[in-house]
Amino acid sequence: MKAATMTWPCVVFDMDDTLYPEHDYVRSGFRAVADHAAAHLGISAAEGLAELWALFVDGVRGSTFDRWLTQHGHTDAQMVAALVTVYREHVPQLTPFADVPAVLATLHQTARIGLISDGYLAVQQRKFAALGLAEHFDSVIFTDMWGRDHWKPAMRAYEETQRRLAVPPGQAVYVGDNPLKDFYGARACGWFTIQVQRPGSEYGYHVPPSPDHAPHVIVHDFQQLLATLQNHG
Repeated sequence: MKAATMTWPCVVFDMDDTLYPEHDYVRSGFRAVADHAAAHLGISAAEGLAELWALFVDGVRGSTFDRWLTQHGHTDAQMVAALVTVYREHVPQLTPFADVPAVLATLHQTARIGLISDGYLAVQQRKFAALGLAEHFDSVIFTDMWGRDHWKPAMRAYEETQRRLAVPPGQAVYVGDNPLKDFYGARACGWFTIQVQRPGSEYGYHVPPSPDHAPHVIVHDFQQLLATLQNHG
């Protein structure tokens, strides 16, 4: 892809549902859980994966494993905890959105590229490794390294990215998907913000809780993102 004519010296990305479909991580984790349950509980792995995914599609969050085990006559809290551990510690199989690698490579020709991502530290590190995109990033911050109080929308990760990349706040862009948390801290630091709102996004269609949580611009893929960065420099 031809290098973009860019005036933004720093473009920083969220990871989940911005660089890859977050549902793919969920399915990957459910597959690991289903395999574990097949070995220890005698539940067919294929059946287990289908049932777990059906619960997710139905909107179940936070109590998926409790409800699934109850369906099979198991109510052991220790088993639920074991499945949560399997889910969080599995090595995921993830692929970036098709338009992501080329656009990152193009942007990296003229800009410093960063990542700011929430979530349990080891989980996010495994996701990032699975995506195979590390060569495109000059700064990677997983906010959990400072503890949950510093997850987005807290400002610390944005301030630290500015320090690492030596970029004035008015010349930085944050690209994310979740208006509940991604853009508030960035805007408070004076950054320009862009939401990538892809079909099927887990959080992308939530209504921002305030104007300060809203992105400056909404796009629907990375080609539109590239054009927006060129036109809003």
